[in-house]
Amino acid sequence: MKTDLEIAQAAKLQHIKDIAAKIDVPESVLEPYGHHKAKLPLSLIDDSKVANAKLVLVTAMSPTPAGEGKTTVTIGLTEGLNLEGKKTVAALREPSLGPVFGIKGGAAGGGHSQVVPMEDINLHFTGDFAAIEKANNLLSALIDNNIQAKAEVNLGIDGRTVRWKRVMDMNDRALRQITVGMGGKANGILREDGFNITAASEIMAILCMSTDFADLQERLGNIFVGYTFDKKPIYARDLKAEGAMAALLKDAIKPNLVQTLHGVPAIIHGGPFANIAQGTNSIIATKMAMSLGEYVVTEAGFGADLGAEKFFHLKCRASGLKPAAVVVVATIRALRYHGGASLSELNDVSVERVEAGFENLEKHLENMQSFGVRPVVAVNKFVSDSEEEIQWLVNKCESLGIKCKVSNGWAEGGEGVREVAKAVIEEAESGKSNLEMLYDVNSSIQDKITTVATRIYGAEGVEFTAKAKADLRTIESLGLSNLPVCIAKTQKSFSDDDSKRGRPRDFRITIREFEFARGAGFVIAVVGNLMRMPGLPAEPASNRISVNSEGQIEGLF
Repeated sequence: MKTDLEIAQAAKLQHIKDIAAKIDVPESVLEPYGHHKAKLPLSLIDDSKVANAKLVLVTAMSPTPAGEGKTTVTIGLTEGLNLEGKKTVAALREPSLGPVFGIKGGAAGGGHSQVVPMEDINLHFTGDFAAIEKANNLLSALIDNNIQAKAEVNLGIDGRTVRWKRVMDMNDRALRQITVGMGGKANGILREDGFNITAASEIMAILCMSTDFADLQERLGNIFVGYTFDKKPIYARDLKAEGAMAALLKDAIKPNLVQTLHGVPAIIHGGPFANIAQGTNSIIATKMAMSLGEYVVTEAGFGADLGAEKFFHLKCRASGLKPAAVVVVATIRALRYHGGASLSELNDVSVERVEAGFENLEKHLENMQSFGVRPVVAVNKFVSDSEEEIQWLVNKCESLGIKCKVSNGWAEGGEGVREVAKAVIEEAESGKSNLEMLYDVNSSIQDKITTVATRIYGAEGVEFTAKAKADLRTIESLGLSNLPVCIAKTQKSFSDDDSKRGRPRDFRITIREFEFARGAGFVIAVVGNLMRMPGLPAEPASNRISVNSEGQIEGLF
């Protein structure tokens, strides 16, 4: 069996100008990055066309460590909808090097449902992540420079209160907590600092929440840095940082156009994680795709308790977008996992474990319905699935009044996802989905978190550590209480305990601390021991990646 990389490298890619022509984008406005990638200008966004396009969100049940193939289904569904006569564009996130070299490998789909050029997309792509890093770390440099500056320009920043961290697009646990300014007076003022991964940075969140250049620069200026010694809050604009930061992001704000293996246009832009950030691509990219296509298929990371909840409460609230249909990806492997199978048993056929694990999927389906949207279940097929297991799942979903179709995009591309596409068209054109938010944004931060925890996770309640309570007082003093909440929580369980699979009950979640993403427009509540700088596993995916004598990458999948 060929690997994802071998399939991608064997594909005959079309020139990017020909891909653009399929969505009526003239070559004259493209900003090409070689023959198969291009930046798109923001002028292509047309709000009247956005209002008439149908947005389809792809989310999932709680995943196994390797993921359940949301991107594969998203790409296959995009191709399937085109085969059904709908002019469809995919709108995806950019992969982070952390997972690429960590545990999951690439994030450009798989098999015959990939976006290409896969190696470029998974690695440096068009440099968006690098620009985000540089903008983030420019602010860090300006902060430390001002702390030791002469009195006439010194803002009096108390280094002990600085909450802004440096970032790097790599899993590196050794950088979570560091000390800067060591080595004497010439090297700055000694203080504690740390690194987040780029995908979890507020700059990434800002890029994905911005609507245009002016909005981007204003949001950058609103970044909260810390306090002066006399307790005055300091923002990036006080350091006159927003202009230079925006300059570094002037190309990164433009979405990237690529293609699927079968030549269907795909727009890829932004890459926040869903467990520690908002987990969906940029508002700009989604609106651009909706300006260029009749249907747009997008995804939200990890399970629906994370990606979909944040897609609704953060992205949709800020942009006014509403999905016409929602697809919940399930796999037999994940059902077995939540039904008690160990990682080594994920490929072992067991209808009993599938039945036991269904309660996890069922909770996600209930959650989607609580938002007022009607889900379609797409069973992402693996070779280890038995027909008996699949049929049990289809029958169970249908007994609940939910369409459930098999997605075989990995093996067949869009042809293998046509049944899902037909079900999505039926739901999208029925007009029965009507998104409703679960909380009032003007309620207290505690109430908003409690609503998500009890109604989405199934928790009995929420505990706040002493640090979190102190942060809540800061949130109130900064006037941020009316912002929506982005909960940073493990993707492995509805609870904050990785070991609690299925549909946990009788649990409470603990908010450890808060981060104040004022520029992005939300407050981040960090649950349990979740880290915003991941670490590498004992056997990282990088171990299998190399370059052969012909300059081709091997082992990336």
